[in-house]
Amino acid sequence: MESNTLSALRFLSDIGCSGLGIQEFQVGGLMEREPGSSRPDRKTTERNRRNQMKALFSKLHSLVPPQSPPRETTLSLPDQLGQAANYIKKLQMKVEKLREQKQRLLEIEKINMSMKNGQMLGFKSPEIGIRKTGSILEVVLITGLDGQFMFNEAVRVIHEEGADIVNASFSDVGDAIFHTVHAKVEDGDSSDERVSERLQKIVNDAYGVSA
Repeated sequence: MESNTLSALRFLSDIGCSGLGIQEFQVGGLMEREPGSSRPDRKTTERNRRNQMKALFSKLHSLVPPQSPPRETTLSLPDQLGQAANYIKKLQMKVEKLREQKQRLLEIEKINMSMKNGQMLGFKSPEIGIRKTGSILEVVLITGLDGQFMFNEAVRVIHEEGADIVNASFSDVGDAIFHTVHAKVEDGDSSDERVSERLQKIVNDAYGVSA
């Protein structure tokens, strides 16, 4: 038995190349019998992936306006992608500013409609609007033409509540004045509630408005 096994091993060793040829022929035969099972090789897959990425990048590049003069050296692909990312961030910031402007215009339009309808609230008592976004506190006062007192009081109250005023502005719309104050506060505090309560109390006391 052992001699037969050794003989068989020697025979397989002697015809190793021929055996490999037979194996390749058999595999080829299987592939010929199943043509539908063939798949693209790795090179083809990688080439298709690269072509798809080039098409996507070309589309992105066409949407981003040039950020550098034509005379400069052409930017590398990573630099161009970084440039596109910066452009998108700037657009997001611009959209946010436009959204805030739209909100303010809607508030102004609301007051204008109230005035046109004979609801002259600005002449009776100031309107107070307070909004907190992150660490920024926005205080909007809508007063009559003699609203300097309320503006000064608003600035004083904001200072006393520990907020740092970043900027202040005003605009007149008809017979009303819109005062806007932006201040920086600590995240998580309730300064907006305290400022609102104190300003409303000043309005109530000064204009005889019941709480």
